[in-house]
Amino acid sequence: KGSVIFWLQGSIQPGLRGHPSLGFPERYGTPIYITIKERDIIADYDLSANKPLEVQRDIFIFHCCIGCRISDLMRLTPANIINGYVEYIASKTKADRSDVIRVPLTQRAKDILEKYKDVEKDGKILPFISSQKYNVAIKKIFKTCGITRIVTVLNPTTGEEEQRPIDEIASSHLARRTFVGNLYKKVKDPNLVGALSGHKEGSRAFARYREIDDDLKKEMIGFIE
Repeated sequence: KGSVIFWLQGSIQPGLRGHPSLGFPERYGTPIYITIKERDIIADYDLSANKPLEVQRDIFIFHCCIGCRISDLMRLTPANIINGYVEYIASKTKADRSDVIRVPLTQRAKDILEKYKDVEKDGKILPFISSQKYNVAIKKIFKTCGITRIVTVLNPTTGEEEQRPIDEIASSHLARRTFVGNLYKKVKDPNLVGALSGHKEGSRAFARYREIDDDLKKEMIGFIE
């Protein structure tokens, strides 16, 4: 049952069309993520009139800063913060390899942890809610902050492309994609980025981030004008 729910939830995300445990092939497309500018718009937006939403916004921004899977994020405790790094072993891959992932905390991430240091968090690093409620909050956060640009995605039911506002498809995994996508655009080294994201070398999921930047595409087209 858990695998079925995981696959159905994952299939509505851009790019994921199957799951090997169910006999379906995995097919990955272009990952949808937000730019650093969009991330900062969300981070700096005044949500003080809606404190519960402000809390989840801060968690989403922290999530964008460390790039882990949602399952790993929600089990982090203060013990995982060591000398300015967040350290953990990815739950998805620990059966195959027990590599410790160490991600340096940005100043923004440190500020978020400081903001909630005296808040009741049930032993966790931040006051998490359920992953389902977190996903609902993320969509509302995007819409409230005006991050509603249209993106092209594949409809998992019809197999046809469709255009939808990004706030409608935003979820916790978008934070991970934002971390990986923006790093890869700057670094261009899958092994370096993978050391921070926990993607194993040669990961097909990771390979989809090796895209040509839109600005470079425009420059290339300029050659034939």
